[in-house]
Amino acid sequence: MLKLTDEQLDWLVERIPDHTPSPKGGRPPVDKRNAVQGIFWILDNGAKWKDLPKRFGSKSSVHRWFKRWVEGRVFENIMRDAGRVVEERDGFRLYECHIDGTFSKARGGGDGIGSTKAGKGVKIMVLVDAKGLPVAVDTTSASPHESQLVQRLFNFMLTEETPERIVGDKAYDSDALDAELDAQGIELISPHRSNRKKKHKTQDSRALRRYKRRWTVERTIAWIQHYRRLCIRWEKSTMMFQGFLHLGCTLLLLKEVLG
Repeated sequence: MLKLTDEQLDWLVERIPDHTPSPKGGRPPVDKRNAVQGIFWILDNGAKWKDLPKRFGSKSSVHRWFKRWVEGRVFENIMRDAGRVVEERDGFRLYECHIDGTFSKARGGGDGIGSTKAGKGVKIMVLVDAKGLPVAVDTTSASPHESQLVQRLFNFMLTEETPERIVGDKAYDSDALDAELDAQGIELISPHRSNRKKKHKTQDSRALRRYKRRWTVERTIAWIQHYRRLCIRWEKSTMMFQGFLHLGCTLLLLKEVLG
């Protein structure tokens, strides 16, 4: 079982806005530290909200505040803040980024779900730098091919600069994607599929040597899957699932700068 360090918890709580009391009164504000720890417990264990231990407070209260913070893009902004901290320290290594996706079954139904041979679910797309730090993440329907989901990642980049090159597996062997990225000044490195004719091959074998370091993105995906709530999507809302994804990736970034 994973635990938040005091330094990580302090960093997260500082960036969560305080509750603005209503002039008409109402319920007392939630204890942010307890709420954040409760949300992390759900992320780590993958348990149902009804199983949240009482030490974190009322399960309905913690869930309500999680939903409110997600709708306010709090966890998205926190991940961006973590990205800025990384840039202020050592910075991202954008000379070589690796991309891959992972499938999460959807057990609760809801929006943004697609059908595949493995069943209904969503894809988590991850772009990491040369060190394996997440530079961009996204979750979307599992139906579209991964090569069609690359451009979406550029809508949530933690850096202003774009990668020099992106390395992917055979799923990203697409002339259309190659042309799109080339227009943005990005080199796509991907081994050709076995059915591609020799006269249509475009990849340089020297550049393909970088493919040997694809384990960096596979390792990051394995880290993400340590959080059981991201292995199976129980949320009916894509936005709520993204909230857990942003929190999980934030913690990966914080480990780089806070330990």
